[in-house]
Amino acid sequence: MAEFKPWAARFVLAVLIVAFLTPRDSRTAERYLAGQLLVATSDMRDPRFVETVIYMVKHSADGAMGLVINRPLAKGSVEDLLKGMGVESKGAKGEIIIHYGGPVSPEAGFILHSDDVSLESSTRVKDGIAMTSDPKLIEAISRGKGPRQSLLAFGYAGWAPGQLEDELKANAWFVVSGDKAFIFGKDADKKWRRAIDKRQIPL
Repeated sequence: MAEFKPWAARFVLAVLIVAFLTPRDSRTAERYLAGQLLVATSDMRDPRFVETVIYMVKHSADGAMGLVINRPLAKGSVEDLLKGMGVESKGAKGEIIIHYGGPVSPEAGFILHSDDVSLESSTRVKDGIAMTSDPKLIEAISRGKGPRQSLLAFGYAGWAPGQLEDELKANAWFVVSGDKAFIFGKDADKKWRRAIDKRQIPL
């Protein structure tokens, strides 16, 4: 895993129109996949998504958005990351891993995290998980005041209306549930196989 450099550790606030992706009522919400895991099948041919596991942040009739959770890219000190973002870094401690979140807007940073700590701008997804695109949360994490569990990703996976549904019909993906231990677990290289095995467990 490469070391990230301060000059390359740009964290651009993600300006995404996510409100329109929220299902309009609970009846339609049942059809959508927010809060679940999208897992690439062996039929996946797109090299950007081969053997990926994606946590779905938003899904509605207007499209979908998720973050790849099993492709770490670089590791380095939180202090260097904050300096690269132009954020106060004095007293920052620890290391952090940057993940490939997907091919869309690779310069945009997202923090997927447990919702025990969140900001006003955070998006609460489901089952105690939220997403934030404000680097202030990274600063809080560096000072021991952030959420208990978190994953930092650059870029995201996005689908136009109906596109994800077509890919599911083409057997490019399957869907499984995922708990925090799985989503935030450190063994990224094992997540895809574990998700495959989870699919095979009779319900």
